[in-house]
Amino acid sequence: MRIPFGLFAVALVVPSGLVSQGAPAAPAADVASVDAIVAAVYDAISGPAGDRDWDRFRALFTDDARLIPTSAIGDTAIGLRVLSVDQYVERVAGYFARTPFYERQVAAVTEHYGHIAHVFSTYESLSGPEGPVVARGINSFQLFFDGNRWWVVSVLWDSERTGGPIPERYGGGPGGA
Repeated sequence: MRIPFGLFAVALVVPSGLVSQGAPAAPAADVASVDAIVAAVYDAISGPAGDRDWDRFRALFTDDARLIPTSAIGDTAIGLRVLSVDQYVERVAGYFARTPFYERQVAAVTEHYGHIAHVFSTYESLSGPEGPVVARGINSFQLFFDGNRWWVVSVLWDSERTGGPIPERYGGGPGGA
């Protein structure tokens, strides 16, 4: 059976749990712009050893959002771990409770079209508010604007490693981050 394009297009825009139904409302300032929501994600995971405001963090993401870190597997292979927001929180909450962790954006390349945006956000992870820097990498944010606010749909990230420096156009290299 062939589905007419118009019907397919309508099916794509019918609400399907994309926006958060269960999380508390996000502070308006956190979701007012692409820059604001990216900054809010960094702020929500950063701080001294102790609990984070996980309700604030959850409120930034769609219900079915994904957080996807890459990681080295052995000497040459790289893999992905696909996590829901709750799985991410479960994975890091204990570590953050025991360990100071700060992450900040040091450069960004943002693209917009219609109700979507993509941000290549170069980050530094630090053991204190002013350092030292313990890791760097790029977070790839995919964002959605529902007409009222921005939502994080996914974050895919990769850490800088030997043999794979951050390119200058993303804030790495000479004069970069």
